[in-house]
Amino acid sequence: MNPTRSPRPLRRAVALALGIATVAATTACSQLADGFGAMERALRGDDTPAVVSAPAPTPAPTDAGTFVSALSSDGSVSLSTDIADQLELRLDVWIVEPKRAAEWTAEIPKAFGYAVNVYDHLVDEKAVLADKRRAYLSSVAINSRTSQGSGQVASPLQFSADPRALVPRDTLRSERGLLLNSYQGGFLVPQTRLGELPADTYGVTLEFALTVEVEDSVGEGSAFGQQTVYEYVPIAITTPEQGE
Repeated sequence: MNPTRSPRPLRRAVALALGIATVAATTACSQLADGFGAMERALRGDDTPAVVSAPAPTPAPTDAGTFVSALSSDGSVSLSTDIADQLELRLDVWIVEPKRAAEWTAEIPKAFGYAVNVYDHLVDEKAVLADKRRAYLSSVAINSRTSQGSGQVASPLQFSADPRALVPRDTLRSERGLLLNSYQGGFLVPQTRLGELPADTYGVTLEFALTVEVEDSVGEGSAFGQQTVYEYVPIAITTPEQGE
């Protein structure tokens, strides 16, 4: 299953920021994918691997002059993946503190928000849930990695959770996870703090792993399939030289 990105300029920005794969990059990507897998298996409490719907990324460039942020001018990005025929999972990410991307430097506190939603384009957007294919979010994990002038890599944020533990108890849910396409809306986290960055950091890439269970059709006899969607958000960090 091939993910689709929206809008197109952001696709190019994300692709450029992730760089060109090398032998060393392949090893690093394998380690990142293994790390995500370990978090997901620990969250589920078993050793059953989830179905991966997108490959692990290649590292961001090591040249500060070529690091491209995925954020638009308003400090946000929207990434889209088809998890079934015309069934779209959308991840929106936006910066919260500071609100201007140019003010994201290594030394000051930083925070971002994000939301996960599902849209069934086979039915009218106002259709009731009974006419839609249901999609549940069963786990969310966020990893991160820095791009530094020294060539070293740090991980200022590592997080994994059952999304049902992060929302009000009256939110629609089941043993499959949190229902994303209900009248209550999807999954929203208004603010997540990013840890301290090394002084020579010129970019940080947020790496999301979203495990979902998706209904294959509407009505009796439908079945659910599980998959993990990976999304990557490179964010440029302003260095002292750029701020002058």
